[in-house]
Amino acid sequence: MTLPEGPAAVPLLSVRGLTKLFGSFAACNAIDLDIAAGEIHALLGENGAGKSTLVKMLFGVLQPSAGQILWEGTPVTISSPGEARRLGVGMVFQHFSLFEALTVAENIALSLDPKISLSKISDEAAALSKAYGLPLDPKAHVADLSVGERQRIEIVRALLQNPKLIILDEPTSVLTPQEADRLFETLFKLKAEGRSVLYISHRLEEVRRICDRATVLRHGRVTGACDPKLETPASLARMMVGSDVAQVHRDSAEALGDIRIEVTDLSVPARTPFAVSLKNISLKVRAGEVLAIAGVAGNGQGELFDALSGEYPVADDEAIRIRGKAVGGMGINGRRLLGAGFVPEERHGHAAVSALPLSDNLLLARSQSDKQAFLSGGAVSIIRQDAIRSATRRICEAMDVRKSGEDPLAGSLSGGNLQKFIVGRELDRQPAVLIVNQPTWGVDAGAASRIRQALIDLAKAGSAVVVISQDLDEIFEVATNIAVISEGQLSDPHPAGTLTLERIGLMMGGIHESHSIPEAAHAH
Repeated sequence: MTLPEGPAAVPLLSVRGLTKLFGSFAACNAIDLDIAAGEIHALLGENGAGKSTLVKMLFGVLQPSAGQILWEGTPVTISSPGEARRLGVGMVFQHFSLFEALTVAENIALSLDPKISLSKISDEAAALSKAYGLPLDPKAHVADLSVGERQRIEIVRALLQNPKLIILDEPTSVLTPQEADRLFETLFKLKAEGRSVLYISHRLEEVRRICDRATVLRHGRVTGACDPKLETPASLARMMVGSDVAQVHRDSAEALGDIRIEVTDLSVPARTPFAVSLKNISLKVRAGEVLAIAGVAGNGQGELFDALSGEYPVADDEAIRIRGKAVGGMGINGRRLLGAGFVPEERHGHAAVSALPLSDNLLLARSQSDKQAFLSGGAVSIIRQDAIRSATRRICEAMDVRKSGEDPLAGSLSGGNLQKFIVGRELDRQPAVLIVNQPTWGVDAGAASRIRQALIDLAKAGSAVVVISQDLDEIFEVATNIAVISEGQLSDPHPAGTLTLERIGLMMGGIHESHSIPEAAHAH
């Protein structure tokens, strides 16, 4: 899709033949792209399509191997993020870079001219946040703020530099629906002022709702452009993947069995000054059930996962039971021996060792009894590499893990493919209980669909599944029952069919009592 001809239609930013090589691999390959002044432009693509590499070149984090960047028609070299800001490019990354012990104003000051006084920064930040509908208290400490408020800091910090183009990477992944609506209002206000937004998201409905144009990348190349309002989520996903994305399907009435995991009045004090304490959490999950736990990031999800997985055993042994056995004081391996599987949120360094091949990562994640399948010999056990690699191949085939070699390093896989391997590694054990935190975080539509269907199928086969997620579309796709965690407290579960996005959003904001939540006239 090209812009109208004429002197008034010179794009704000253009890239021509932009290429980035890592060795012989082209992460971005001869990319052409135009972003007009005053437009919200979506950048779409699978994991590993080249989106992150492209925007890092636009923001000066990476330097192109070939090609050209033009700013308002003039060729430029963006040598650093500082140069990008001076040019008029601001960026809000998916993972925030804030110091929790500092105030809002102090965090903002770190990216501005050190000659500007803190009082002036506070005044300007307060005025700007009010003007754009992003309420902030400049004197508040970041540690006391919700994730949505922290994102406002990043946006206000970018706006204080008066950018003409703002790059947003997965900006709604940590927001409630109500917070996302407020963000969209801000973006429309920026657009009305003639500013431009480059918007990266896997949430295709919101792309259709707010974006004027979309450019699609696949395998480092531009493969299409469109007006997303004229497309469907399915057609956008097809452009990204190159084929139809399988729809997730779940039986309308699941037959539930015995209780596989039970938590009773679990309270855990915060381990650090910035952690969340868990307060009187209770839940029961039966065979055949998917209990989805929704919530805005930073409300105790990580602490709950740590307690359920045994990464941090709790004082009360009876507070957690797996398959009828008290396990509160038991570690991860003991819980694995009872048939439990776990997928933590952080892929690199927690769920996988990036510097080791997939086969070694598989072996590390097996309990002692599981490892017997990979050992041979008598008094001295010998690791059977053929058995480990066969199991690795089986997992990769089952989950469609795309990799560069037979047994590559975990760190060489794209985020989505590594996530498919990690989930597949746990599913391969056919666990009686599976607890997974953010199963499709930052994962493209095709990989997300495969992972969600695998979780549903595991429950259908008789396992109990707990899914902790911030993605409400995902919650509604996979859940039998839904509970919400807020400030370390867990709501009662509700059947998924009785809830709406609005109601869940209010619960995520801390309204748990049923009389405080407007009942929906119809379900999601």
